[in-house]
Amino acid sequence: MMGPFCNEPMTDFSLADNRRLLETALDDIKKTYGQLYPLLIGGREIVPENMKHSINPARHGETLGVVAQADRKRAAESVDIAAAAFEHWKRVDPAARARTLYKAAALLRRRKHEFSAWLVAEAGKTWVEADGDTAEAIDFLEYYGREAERLCVPQPLVRIPGEDNEWTYVPLGVGIVIPPWNFPLAIMAGMTASAVVAGNTVVLKPASATPVVAARFVRLMHEAGLPEDVIQFVPGSGGEIGDVLIDHPLTRFVSFTGSMEVGLRIVERAARLQPGQRWIKRVIAELGGKDAIVVDRDADLAAASLGIVQSAFGYAGQKCSACSRAIIHADVYEEVTERVTALTKRLTIGDPALHGTDVGPVIDRAAYNKIRQYVTAGKQQGRLLTGGGMDDGAGYFVEPTIIADVDSQASLAQDEIFGPVLACIRADDFGHALAIANDTPYGLTGAVYSNRRERLELARDLFHVGNLYFNRKCTGALVGVHPFGGFNLSGTDSKAGGPDYLIQFMQGKVVSERM
Repeated sequence: MMGPFCNEPMTDFSLADNRRLLETALDDIKKTYGQLYPLLIGGREIVPENMKHSINPARHGETLGVVAQADRKRAAESVDIAAAAFEHWKRVDPAARARTLYKAAALLRRRKHEFSAWLVAEAGKTWVEADGDTAEAIDFLEYYGREAERLCVPQPLVRIPGEDNEWTYVPLGVGIVIPPWNFPLAIMAGMTASAVVAGNTVVLKPASATPVVAARFVRLMHEAGLPEDVIQFVPGSGGEIGDVLIDHPLTRFVSFTGSMEVGLRIVERAARLQPGQRWIKRVIAELGGKDAIVVDRDADLAAASLGIVQSAFGYAGQKCSACSRAIIHADVYEEVTERVTALTKRLTIGDPALHGTDVGPVIDRAAYNKIRQYVTAGKQQGRLLTGGGMDDGAGYFVEPTIIADVDSQASLAQDEIFGPVLACIRADDFGHALAIANDTPYGLTGAVYSNRRERLELARDLFHVGNLYFNRKCTGALVGVHPFGGFNLSGTDSKAGGPDYLIQFMQGKVVSERM
């Protein structure tokens, strides 16, 4: 049994030696740009005819890798092979499965800057955001290994005379893992490792925008000793292979992080009984949010303004937990919007490979065009305080944009934009602010800045989100510290990085013997 879990420390880039390490890693990965990444099914490398280039979102002309694309036949084959592999993997001692995760965490820790460099290149993350992503991936491996050792042993029961009763958790079977592109290492690794350490086998369909990071993680897991048939690496278009993977009668569960629209479609398809299917498929889903920071009139306005800017524009607003609504008490509305605007204007926008960049590109052309539509609409729905500029000449760059005086029912205040666009909403009083905060279909994260205990307690009771923060930003959940998942249409409240998470990939079995 490993020692107590503790979070991986972040890298201090104010130190010259640490800066040089990441700079060296950024140079080193360029030597492998353009490499071919085949499918991995049953431990076999498969190179089909259809390929796709992974492109640096900050530099359109830079191809990072050429990634094989699975068709429907290969997708179905991957589930069949994962089902066969499950028969031996489920019998492996849970402690041995956990040791594989610990080994992977150690390897990733030694190669932290290499993986962070890939996150900069493929996901457009700044140094700080990339380092946080890698640290979180290490945390997931370490935490879920310990959770498997805790849960995959007989659990306590009430004892009665004359019987021996045992309750254990057993794995489910084949899981389809569909991670997002915005945390292409941390969330992908967490979704995959949690299923695997619980004794399941996985078909990993990586995000189309960030498949190279996923491919390199799978290789790392093999280096750590994971049998090569436990994870099938199956990149491909969701429209081409998504339904095949979800509908397959041997699919036991689907673990998905992404948009509400796609997630609800997965729930619908997974609920249909397929010929030969012998179980009700589970769906573990995290579906985004329309997150708000509420600022009370008695709050520390400097701290609140900084928290809003950090939450709204970190990773160009491309986080499901990002603050996209600042709901501000009328008495301090003008002061807070002025402070937030001034802080935003100080942000440096540019190539994330350069140290000191605060805001990099958005992920691709589709995201860029979607955000442009909301910026255009926002100028009609409110008052532009700063930003609004866009440039796709070299990469997909969008200025951090603040729109004031937005109505709480406007599209800018209701839709998940997933970009650096902040709507500022005036609230008549604290109760009105909470009502506005709750008035969306989502319920993922939120924050309240106030120095009045009764207001914080009111928010504790009434602010209906899965992760609520007081007097701090609404992004930056830590594994084991802030189990993460949301209410309403933000998903199944799966609480990633928490003590209940692994149970979703297992089922309880009770055996009773008369003595």
